[in-house]
Amino acid sequence: IDRWHVGSDPEQFAISKDGKFAFIANEDDGSASIIDLDSGQARGRIKVSEEPEGVGVNPANGEVYVTCEEKGEVFAINPDQQRVISTIETGGRPRSIAFSPDGTRAYVACENGGYVAVIDARPHKMLSKIQLPTGSLPMGTAVSRDGKELYVSTGRGNAIAIIDTEENKLATTVPVGNRVWGIALDPGGTKLYTANGASNDVSVVDLKSRQELRRIKVGDGPWGIAIVRR
Repeated sequence: IDRWHVGSDPEQFAISKDGKFAFIANEDDGSASIIDLDSGQARGRIKVSEEPEGVGVNPANGEVYVTCEEKGEVFAINPDQQRVISTIETGGRPRSIAFSPDGTRAYVACENGGYVAVIDARPHKMLSKIQLPTGSLPMGTAVSRDGKELYVSTGRGNAIAIIDTEENKLATTVPVGNRVWGIALDPGGTKLYTANGASNDVSVVDLKSRQELRRIKVGDGPWGIAIVRR
């Protein structure tokens, strides 16, 4: 029904707190676009670094974080002023980002480093790194509704890592399909769904029992997944 022009090679995107704008990472031209969702028109473009990939919106203050893979950086952006307010070095090829419900912490999956970078989102400073099991290539991130757990897909690690955010350490892992990439929580927060790129399916994980319930066959090479509320 429509086609919107953004930057070159758009990757991930996130929606503003008020639902009026989309923030889109444009990998080829090292920028983040702001798109008005009512009109589809561009409202601005902010220069970041090489290979921007992940985008997240802080639920507390609406700041936008963009992960840039090439130099291992995360850019914090004020969307109203359309400017970069901080650059945070995480290393390890950051791929995605998730915020705690209160907006005080940001968690960045760093693929090549095999760890999650923990950022204090108030002063925009990195606090620590949570190392994942050997063979993990962290990709997707999601935080539980109460903020006590972080879920991270591990790519070729073929598992979901569950992290205790109070202790900032790995609690357990749950085996899923092959080369797990994007993940999403259901609205009730009891199940996690994972897009398994190499096995061409979606895993359904019960978070209470820490077990994979089943796999659903989908198309070839699924990358991302989203949950729609009814």
